[in-house]
Amino acid sequence: MTTDEDVSTDDDGVAAPDAMTLTEHLAELRVRIIRSALAVAVGMVLIIAFYDQVLDFLLQPYVDLCTRKPQDFCDPELFVFSPTEGLSTRVRVGLYGGIVIALPVILWQVWRFIVPALNKKEKKWAIPVVSISLILFVAGGALAYVTIGQALDFLIGWAGADTGALFSVQSYVSLIGLMIFAFGLGFMLPVFVFGLQALGVITPKRLLQSWRIALVAIAVISAVITPSGDPVTMAMLGVPMVVLYFLAILLGWLVVRRHPAEV
Repeated sequence: MTTDEDVSTDDDGVAAPDAMTLTEHLAELRVRIIRSALAVAVGMVLIIAFYDQVLDFLLQPYVDLCTRKPQDFCDPELFVFSPTEGLSTRVRVGLYGGIVIALPVILWQVWRFIVPALNKKEKKWAIPVVSISLILFVAGGALAYVTIGQALDFLIGWAGADTGALFSVQSYVSLIGLMIFAFGLGFMLPVFVFGLQALGVITPKRLLQSWRIALVAIAVISAVITPSGDPVTMAMLGVPMVVLYFLAILLGWLVVRRHPAEV
């Protein structure tokens, strides 16, 4: 029979995987989800408290586009077309911003849920992996913010020369929010690629040999997760993902060569 002294725990007081039942695994998962949800809720409150400033920041690329273009190309003001749209938009902005603010907590909770199954040498990657994931997500989101103007220019142009653009605030917020998350998640691809190498699931040599498949996969991913669907935005996402993919292979190769017994 297993006694209390025989059960090892992690830093949060959670039993190690070899001493945990399925019910205990589910209980731990629930704890991680609750902590992440609370972090998102706090982030939502902060974003909603500064909603006007956040909305002005999100609108700036569209305003800049309308300023550059002829007067009848687009209207820099956004509108609401239903009594509830203003409230739903505020909640949506709060949710998007809350997730971004809570991202460090979310990534850390995901890592803490996975880490008990890793060996001691694999656990040392916790802080680097979480930190690099955050940096890459922010970089991808920033690129999406910078390129949203080009995406809107492309999309509005398809409407025809005799039409002008008039958007609802909800449709605009949805587009830019999805673009930020799509680019952010796309930029986190090298973390996943490096993780597979560090865990020994696949070797850098095999990844390098499969570069043609990787390019096709990245092109498909860019097309699927890019909300605007225009070739300029897809290229803006796909090209950095290709570069990051090969950088991840290089980093994985350095780690495998230096610590062949750990992967």
